[in-house]
Amino acid sequence: MYLSFFRLREEPFGVTPDPRFLYISPAHQETFASLQCGIEANRGFLGLIARPGMGKTTILFNLLERFRASHRTAFLFNTQCNSREFMALLLRELGYKGDTTDFVQLHEEFNKHLLDGLHAGNRVIVVVDEAQNLEPEVLETVRLLSDFETPQAKLVHIILAGQPELADKLASPGLNQLRQRMWIVPGLEPLPADEIKKYVELRLRVAGHSGYPLFTPEAYEIMAEVTEGIPRNINNFCFHALSLACALRRKIVDADIAREVQTDLDIEKLTSSSRPDPAAEAVYSTPLTGIGGDAPQQDDQLMSPIAAAVYMREIASKLRH
Repeated sequence: MYLSFFRLREEPFGVTPDPRFLYISPAHQETFASLQCGIEANRGFLGLIARPGMGKTTILFNLLERFRASHRTAFLFNTQCNSREFMALLLRELGYKGDTTDFVQLHEEFNKHLLDGLHAGNRVIVVVDEAQNLEPEVLETVRLLSDFETPQAKLVHIILAGQPELADKLASPGLNQLRQRMWIVPGLEPLPADEIKKYVELRLRVAGHSGYPLFTPEAYEIMAEVTEGIPRNINNFCFHALSLACALRRKIVDADIAREVQTDLDIEKLTSSSRPDPAAEAVYSTPLTGIGGDAPQQDDQLMSPIAAAVYMREIASKLRH
């Protein structure tokens, strides 16, 4: 693990949506402000649709934290369910201790929770993440939750967050009523090249890094090309880059390390379409230089761990034959 090598307190590029690591780019700021405004304006239904890995979940956790003092909140991410299961999960998130499975009773219990919250001065915010997985009948159940309201205010705010497939479902004629009630907030966009550096440095700073930069400008250029500005891809790239730098005992990720990571993360080389044709396989029948002798040289320098691993796999494959 590279944490001690780079003197970090914690993992800066983890996979959990920790609000402490939230980087507010202009696009993220607009999205967060729109969600906040939608709740404060009693819009009822809000939709957040963006490509995978853009930071939707992190923004939503941060939003719930913003309203935790004045609202009761529920965050649902298990969307592979039917309508009854959805209502049971929702009530459990709101603190319901009962064990009823009757759909009508679940609705009545939900209404009771909303009215109790209203009397206590707290309304409810429900976030449904990965909503693109909800079946149309469950989305219709979600729509019916908006019927719980008073003449003056909505008792529940519902945020449906998901990937572009959610937009495909909402566009279907059967969900016309839900779509008409929903306000789709501005979508998240990939980070431009100049924002990627700020994003990485913020996460490193939160994790405890101080002092010299860990990535060279050339490494950032390669990172921007490989990750396409998608935060989840950036996290994955940086994790691999710092791990490789640690293995090489290098304190800075330069262009050479970034290119190694670019090669290592190229999933296309592992697909079936990347296998050589029979004519090309004849090349692999030639004895490998280095078996029983010296290993191939790389400009009189030690091979990197990735290159060495590739070489050893070639040797093992040849010995098996």
